[in-house]
Amino acid sequence: MGRRGVWSLLLLFVLGFVLLAFAISLAVSIGEISIPLSTTAEAVANRLFGAEFEISRIHQGIVWDYRLSRALVAASAGAALALSGTVLQAMLRNPLAEPYLLGISAGASTGAVAVMILGFGYGVLTLSGGAFIGAVLAFALVVLLAAGAGGTGERIILCGVAGSQLFNALTSYIVTTSANAEQARGVMFWLLGSLSGVRWPDVYLAAPVTVVGFLVCFWHVRALDAFVFGMDAAASLGIPVRRVQAILLGATALMTATVVSIVGSIGFVGLVIPHAARFIVGPGHGRLLPAAALAGAIFMVVADIISRIIIPQQILPIGVVTALFGAPAFAAILYRARRSA
Repeated sequence: MGRRGVWSLLLLFVLGFVLLAFAISLAVSIGEISIPLSTTAEAVANRLFGAEFEISRIHQGIVWDYRLSRALVAASAGAALALSGTVLQAMLRNPLAEPYLLGISAGASTGAVAVMILGFGYGVLTLSGGAFIGAVLAFALVVLLAAGAGGTGERIILCGVAGSQLFNALTSYIVTTSANAEQARGVMFWLLGSLSGVRWPDVYLAAPVTVVGFLVCFWHVRALDAFVFGMDAAASLGIPVRRVQAILLGATALMTATVVSIVGSIGFVGLVIPHAARFIVGPGHGRLLPAAALAGAIFMVVADIISRIIIPQQILPIGVVTALFGAPAFAAILYRARRSA
């Protein structure tokens, strides 16, 4: 890449960070109670820097205790899902690969339902804790199945599909046989994705996991570039294929399990965003990983804003919004790829 290309790429990433900061500012300001951006900045300054701006305690609480934490979790979740999708598409050499392909979402749903309806771990496990355990168990099952089947990309996908069907069936069975109407509604809302209950402890979990996951994936940029050409090509370049596969699968599983345990199942982010980022910055993973993370964070924050304002006095599950925008976007990407082929 020439010097002009480097500066263009740097400008693009700076613009991405500016857009993300602006989106988070809007997410904190917009809601049933509108708060000016200046008041939002003052509320944040009061808590972070000990400033003494005079604003109402209600506005201070809404900005800091509710909306800012929600926006930061949305950004972390979007970045984590987009990163996971980018890595899986390269590693499995499948443009339709996405984070929930490994059965993680289905397992998390079963774990959450087991806590919510059956009372497993009552008094010890939270809903998020149960979802995380379910996600890890589902991923372990898929890994065991894939190892027994040979561990190729196609077989990992098939094992993920089988694991997803199994845990989805378990979830349906628990809801059908044990849930009352109120519990069934709660489960349905959670399964569609919800940011309503997130607070600062969720930020302290989601943000570090996303940052660590990004660093692990970025450390293996060379391997990801090689995986696009096949495992044999990667091995010929001296890459320890099995070890790198295990590390990257573990990183994507951890990020996805953390996201699902906090906000529920949110589709299309890990599928669509990597394709959009690839269209903008190209296929090289040194550029693609940070671009996908930024784009995923921005997309999720904007989707959260839309979920709160599209219907007056009602909040849509964020998974509904991502699907409504993600499905047409993915169709457009496929159509464009077919025309350029």
